[in-house]
Amino acid sequence: MSKSPMSPSDLIVVGNSSDDPFAIDVAYAMGQTEDIADLISMKTFANSEFCPRFISDEQDFTRIGNHLAGKTVIIVSTTSRTVSRQSLAMRTMLMARAAKENGAADVILVEPDLYYSAQDRGPRPDLGDPDLDRDLNDLKKFDGQPFTARLYAQMLKLAGVDAVLTVHNHSVAVQKFFHEAFEGRFYNLMPYDIYSDYLHNSNLVSYGPQGEGLALCAPDEGARDFVKELYRQLGLPKAKFIMFTKERTGERDVTIKLHPNSESNFEDLHGHDVVLLDDMVRTGSTMVKTCQELRRAQPGRLVFAVTHFYASEEGRQKMANTAIDEILTLNSLPTILNRDEQGRLRRKMVVLKIERWLGQRLCEILGLPVRDGSLYQVDMSSKNPRFIRKIWTSDELAELHQRRPVISK
Repeated sequence: MSKSPMSPSDLIVVGNSSDDPFAIDVAYAMGQTEDIADLISMKTFANSEFCPRFISDEQDFTRIGNHLAGKTVIIVSTTSRTVSRQSLAMRTMLMARAAKENGAADVILVEPDLYYSAQDRGPRPDLGDPDLDRDLNDLKKFDGQPFTARLYAQMLKLAGVDAVLTVHNHSVAVQKFFHEAFEGRFYNLMPYDIYSDYLHNSNLVSYGPQGEGLALCAPDEGARDFVKELYRQLGLPKAKFIMFTKERTGERDVTIKLHPNSESNFEDLHGHDVVLLDDMVRTGSTMVKTCQELRRAQPGRLVFAVTHFYASEEGRQKMANTAIDEILTLNSLPTILNRDEQGRLRRKMVVLKIERWLGQRLCEILGLPVRDGSLYQVDMSSKNPRFIRKIWTSDELAELHQRRPVISK
């Protein structure tokens, strides 16, 4: 017997915080009109232990422990300024177990910035497969540590998670293990269409009809495939591609050089607007040095585009360097939308909000109708020189009104 197709009523989207705007917007993008706070209660006992409870009809005694039967539960897990990633990870596992023990047919974790991905191998050659020749120095770097990414995947699976969806994960080892642990139901979504759309339809950079005057830059060999695929999807044959290589000489010290396989050299970039792309930034040391090196070519604008932006104090200070004209990032770490988190960087930062895009991709994966609309929303401070005060259309105002909670008197 063939399985009947899923309907939107079979879907429940929640977040591991009841007022997480990111989770709320993903739910809305998928057509869920109920507030996530009305679907799950985030109980914390007096001894500080967390106990989630999916809310049911208090008068219904016929479906105890089974009121989620046939439902697909999506848990959206991002980050918080007040709750640690370790605590959020544990909350996710308890929520997954609660869903399964109340009959859920499928539990999907949406974690745009997949936790513990930096801990993608252990201190022995059999612990992790990072697609590189592991010498003694690499093994020693993990001496005494657990292979945490594998442990995290195993714990999620044990808790009841059936599938994991993330965005632009950089680790080959993590991807391989999650694919194995979740039997192929691991989705590493690459935001090519988001970056391509914004580069085509904004005034972030200037170039000719076929890409004349534009260059894309990969800061290292690890970013090469991502940047080359974006180059292909842009469809601008006269744009240039340049690649660097870095040699780490210390925890914060790197040497930047032109990669031998780079298709363009410094001289080719003179007068070009350059977009340097990477998956994440923490301290900003490598990015700033790379941009300083690019400045030797006397380019036009120099833009750093990054999927996961960790807004550390050190990162904010370093990325304020005048070598970088503008920073383009996604809100996979939603705290970056906070102007205090951006600090002085708000003058040259633009954030693309990806909840609609994630909702669309989830609908495609689940076989649900995909709602039309833009892939993302743009968020930037009025301090940014490219800021244009928005003129709201009647349709947009109507949508805002529909989403506004009704307060009864």
